[in-house]
Amino acid sequence: MKKFQILSFMLLVLFAMALNSCKTAEKQKAIDQIDMDLTVSPADDFDQYANGGWKVNNPLPDDKSRFGSFDKLRDEAEEQLQLLFDKIVAETHEPGSNGQKIADFYLLGMDSVTIEKQGIEPIRALLDEIEASTSIDQVQQLIIKGHFAGRSSLFSFYGSADKQNSDWVIAQLSQGGLGLSDRDYYTSQDARSQEIRDEYVAHISKMFVLCAYDENIARESAQKIMALETRLAEASMTRLERRDPHATYNKMNLMTLAELSPAFDWDGFFTTMGFPGQEEINVGMPEFFKEISQMMLDVPLEDWQAYLSWNVINGAAPYLNAALVNQDFQFYGKIMKGQEQDRDRWKRVQGTTSSALSEAIGQLYVAEYFPPEAKERMIDLVENLRVALGMRIDQLEWMSAETKVKAHEKLATINVKIGYPDKWRDYSELDIQRDSYYANVLRSRAFAAAYNRNKINKPVDQSEWYMPPQMVNAYYSPSMNEIAFPAAILQPPFFYLDADDAVNYGAIGVVIGHEITHGFDDQGRKYDKEGNLNDWWTAEDGERFNERAQVLIDQYNEFMVLDTIPADGKLTLGENIADLGGLNIALTAFRNGSNQQESIDGFTPEQRFFLAYAHLWASNVRDKEIQRLTREDVHSLGRFRVLGPLRNMPEFHAAFDVKEGDYMYLAPKERAIIW
Repeated sequence: MKKFQILSFMLLVLFAMALNSCKTAEKQKAIDQIDMDLTVSPADDFDQYANGGWKVNNPLPDDKSRFGSFDKLRDEAEEQLQLLFDKIVAETHEPGSNGQKIADFYLLGMDSVTIEKQGIEPIRALLDEIEASTSIDQVQQLIIKGHFAGRSSLFSFYGSADKQNSDWVIAQLSQGGLGLSDRDYYTSQDARSQEIRDEYVAHISKMFVLCAYDENIARESAQKIMALETRLAEASMTRLERRDPHATYNKMNLMTLAELSPAFDWDGFFTTMGFPGQEEINVGMPEFFKEISQMMLDVPLEDWQAYLSWNVINGAAPYLNAALVNQDFQFYGKIMKGQEQDRDRWKRVQGTTSSALSEAIGQLYVAEYFPPEAKERMIDLVENLRVALGMRIDQLEWMSAETKVKAHEKLATINVKIGYPDKWRDYSELDIQRDSYYANVLRSRAFAAAYNRNKINKPVDQSEWYMPPQMVNAYYSPSMNEIAFPAAILQPPFFYLDADDAVNYGAIGVVIGHEITHGFDDQGRKYDKEGNLNDWWTAEDGERFNERAQVLIDQYNEFMVLDTIPADGKLTLGENIADLGGLNIALTAFRNGSNQQESIDGFTPEQRFFLAYAHLWASNVRDKEIQRLTREDVHSLGRFRVLGPLRNMPEFHAAFDVKEGDYMYLAPKERAIIW
């Protein structure tokens, strides 16, 4: 591992390489007072102080429900990809090559004339097959057939690591089957939930009419679907319950599953999937699968037909004619999120193509915008942050020496993935034709389902990535005990070519620290260094951790996101711990690895560190999206990702002269001190 003193040089080399290769990136100033609101005291509202100007200068586009620094970078990455797509579609490709598949998929999606002419014909055969069913047994066969083809309904099926044997992939069953994005929309009695339910029923009816169903049948079908999905929702775990990995780990064999849910043909399901007599199945939500069995006995055939037809229509709508696309957006975009208009067609089609051929496109993206040498440089940065967390673990007063040893072991074994995979996915079995856009969507779904099934009952592929290089994001995987940073995130505002170390640590450094901390948040800490669900803490240390986490829960519960709607400190706990931990780790690494002392544009190095961090979360959000995200998202809203952790940091208080009585100040006894 490199010494701390060379970190500054490493950062400049890494991102000079990355950004010089980024043909479309504009030169930006890292800390620009035009992004700030200097009329506000940093001690009163640091988000407004740091980001007030940015919010004014970056109003919400009509096609977005939220627009922040992350979203702006995603737009830039999208434009980078469009340059690649323009080049791909202009070239001649060998049949069966990745280039041919990307070009044909994209061009068919952009061919609105053909799509309008085809209307609902691409889904006609699927709807006719459902209509022709005459028994619940046939309904089950349609469900099974759909899962095999990647059109899952009623529940989810996939392969992933066994939580207590992280080197081995087993079959997984999980709740699903809902047209609304959270079970609470069906069960909550607040005004917004009732509004969404009413609009959803009306939306279903309109979509059936657009698919040539009689209006009376469409209205009746919508009510049946709502009733069926409500039963599924009532049997589903809440998002908060699902955060507990122990609650969703219920391993059994096929015989036990059949006893749990006897009215569904699980033997036929697993035989069709290619796993007859499957011995290892994790049933994430047993009560949900009990209810599925009961519903097979008492839900009428015609209700199941309506539900499965809706699954087909709803899953296909974004890829069919304009009338269906527009109505789909009217509900899921405008009503649910508050968007004023749909995204441009090229953006939607590019996104679908990029999802279907993710690593084929990612390979091209990396070749154009991210040189291979940058991976090694980035790893050096991660190692310095790893050391910083190790130092902080040693200094923890609340953790015993016994648990510290195991915490160090886990930290030392975190795997790091930077930029792009070492081996690329093979798309030779994916057949992309020139018949219809939706037909290619179906083929890509079937390909993805087969790819995932092929993992089951095999060792985990440690080289696999769960995000493509062109995605602006990062992740920590508890079962893999690894962090990954796709190439597209390694651009401004996470790093600026001409910026100082303080800014780089406050931005990309905190993001790295955030992902590392996920291995030690309220759920990540339950996994050991091998990625197994295993309590490696002493009971006393576990209790002390929970006490400190509760302080953070209580703090975030006090934030009001909109009018009388509070933030959800429990749902967002893991991300809030990671934000606070990431800041502490990155600041420690900055102090260790940089000799920067001079002020720039009137801001000290540590002030610039905190300003760079705050700028990551600059955002404007529509009211409907605020309500949706507060219910569904495990991340706090951007504003509270600034205010929440910084109020707990005495280093921030010192940097901006925040004193007792200021909003941004928390007294020592009120602070959350975890990592």
